[in-house]
Amino acid sequence: MAIRLEDKKAIVAEVNETAGGALSVVLADYRGVTSGDMTALRAKARAENVRLKVVRNNLAKIAIRGTEFECIDEALVGPTILAFSMEDPGAAARLLKDFAKEKEVFEIKGLAVGGELMSADQIDRLAKLPTRHEALTMLAAVTQAPITKLARTLNEVPSKVTRAVAAVRDQKQEAA
Repeated sequence: MAIRLEDKKAIVAEVNETAGGALSVVLADYRGVTSGDMTALRAKARAENVRLKVVRNNLAKIAIRGTEFECIDEALVGPTILAFSMEDPGAAARLLKDFAKEKEVFEIKGLAVGGELMSADQIDRLAKLPTRHEALTMLAAVTQAPITKLARTLNEVPSKVTRAVAAVRDQKQEAA
């Protein structure tokens, strides 16, 4: 089906804007996946703030120029779905990895983060990254640990003084 020039420009602008704000992208071959399964994948993606784009490869190559995802140019071969993570760099990787487990015909081609193209077998590196909430929780725990230790140390000083006074008292009572 032919696409008008204005529509192509709009598609390129939309994908470029998405790529410009994304933290990572995962590429996958979606041949053989039913439309119902794709609809379910899109619903999960919206919930995870992952933007899925199915775009002709030549338009995708134009759209990613000037972004950190120019490195995926060589991977844009055949039917490709692009999954852009907008808030959590590992969200798209987790989503497509889980989907690929369910649907054997769905094949992950590669991924890119920080301007580096990685092969599909590297998806676990990205998928295992903590979510934003998990990272903030870990940061809070690490930040809280020294404060907690300081409070325990300061609390031990009066306790030691109390034990020392009690020991002196007991010693004097035994001597008397």
